[in-house]
Amino acid sequence: MIEIASMAGYITAHGIWSVSEGETLIPILAYELPDGERVLQRIQADDLKDAVAVGQHALETNESGAVRAVLVVDAYVNFEWGRSDALAVEAVEYGLTPWSMELAVPYQPLTDSTAFEVYGPTFFDVAGGLDNVDVAPVADAFFDGAESHSDAWAVWKAHQVV
Repeated sequence: MIEIASMAGYITAHGIWSVSEGETLIPILAYELPDGERVLQRIQADDLKDAVAVGQHALETNESGAVRAVLVVDAYVNFEWGRSDALAVEAVEYGLTPWSMELAVPYQPLTDSTAFEVYGPTFFDVAGGLDNVDVAPVADAFFDGAESHSDAWAVWKAHQVV
């Protein structure tokens, strides 16, 4: 679970870097093959919903034979405090002990009248349920992964609202 959380952090940071200039994120599917090779794929389609569906299908079917995979999409997400632009993240660890998590990182997009801002992630689901899993090491691994993407992490930290 630590490896997939770290990978999710890295890919999410890449997504934050991508949306920091005000553009909509083209969905990112990243996966790791059994030999350790990591693949990052941008999923393009005429309609954003179609691209998201392709990414979700790839997570569900694992046709690439990946060990783990992460999908990051630009979305509107309903949080307890309201609706926000966010990067929605689905991460899956395949294999004998499958594990998954869903989270979102809300942000305020850059516009002519607003500055780009990034807020803390909200974990919505962790395999086994949030009540049954200690989320602290998962969150730590997520942030370690995000920080390992030094260029993206610099953008995240510069625009983070605490």
